[in-house]
Amino acid sequence: MAKPNIAPQSKGLDGRIYCDYSRLVRLQSQVGTFSLLPHLKAGSVLSGRHNSLFRGRGLNFEELRHYQLGDDIRNLDWKVTLRTGKPHVRSYTEEKDRNVIICVDQRSQMFFSSTQVMKSVIAAEIAAMCGWRVLKDGDRVGVVVASAEKIYHCKSQRSQHAFMAQLKLLAKANQQLSVDTTNSERVSFSLWLEQLKRMNLAQSTLVFITDWRDCDEHHLEQLKQLQIHNDVLAVLVNDPLEQTLPGELTKSNWVVGDGQYQLTLDSKEKVAQASATLSERSVLTRQSLTRLMALKQLPFIELDTSGSHIAQFQRLVGRQ
Repeated sequence: MAKPNIAPQSKGLDGRIYCDYSRLVRLQSQVGTFSLLPHLKAGSVLSGRHNSLFRGRGLNFEELRHYQLGDDIRNLDWKVTLRTGKPHVRSYTEEKDRNVIICVDQRSQMFFSSTQVMKSVIAAEIAAMCGWRVLKDGDRVGVVVASAEKIYHCKSQRSQHAFMAQLKLLAKANQQLSVDTTNSERVSFSLWLEQLKRMNLAQSTLVFITDWRDCDEHHLEQLKQLQIHNDVLAVLVNDPLEQTLPGELTKSNWVVGDGQYQLTLDSKEKVAQASATLSERSVLTRQSLTRLMALKQLPFIELDTSGSHIAQFQRLVGRQ
């Protein structure tokens, strides 16, 4: 007798600060409101279940074999045919599913919000929604979680059970964050990209959900290389206070730092200087990611911490 499908119980966490595993599972109900795979117009010769700005199904090379009567001569491999003196054809099989890798940031800098919801919670919830949508489309999904301690890679599978296990890992990484959390040297953006390069990805879709704070120009060049044989979708999670500082901070004597240097904001000049630096970096990040997305005519997605990130994501990716 099959066991009943019992919904996971909530831990009663404050959903603005930490993501609950049960909440990530319940987000499955939201996937009907958007699509990463809009359908082709009716009547197209290529129309089918998958069509979008992202890579979909195609043909995979299976084997090289001798020509047989009835084979399509367009599949003749002329180099092998000339070398052996016997006609050979390249045999292909239809690609059965698409491979989607969701790269979600749960490092210490994501444990921040000046408004409603922590950036880390937003990243986790959007990752869950993307994964459920991919499974609904019948494709494979894997998750690469950059936590404060290490980078976790979960193999892509077309399995709800496997994805729920990945969501448990994601929720655990999220709930381990605190104001005292510091990042290990093993979780830099460079090592995150190295992990992906070791996976030898091709014809895959990679969804990066992060604040892009430690993504430098040479990292963007590496992402451009990934973009050649894959589709890289950038999701920027941003907080208003990371873009500009209010002038009244001079009354609070805030101390800000980058992990190495600190600055006490005890004058209007210092606040203005810090605010200008934040604004400049924010603009440069947007411009760089916009250019990266333009390579494949993909949407640039920016979400804020106001608590409306799900509606924002649905609108920017595209409703069904």
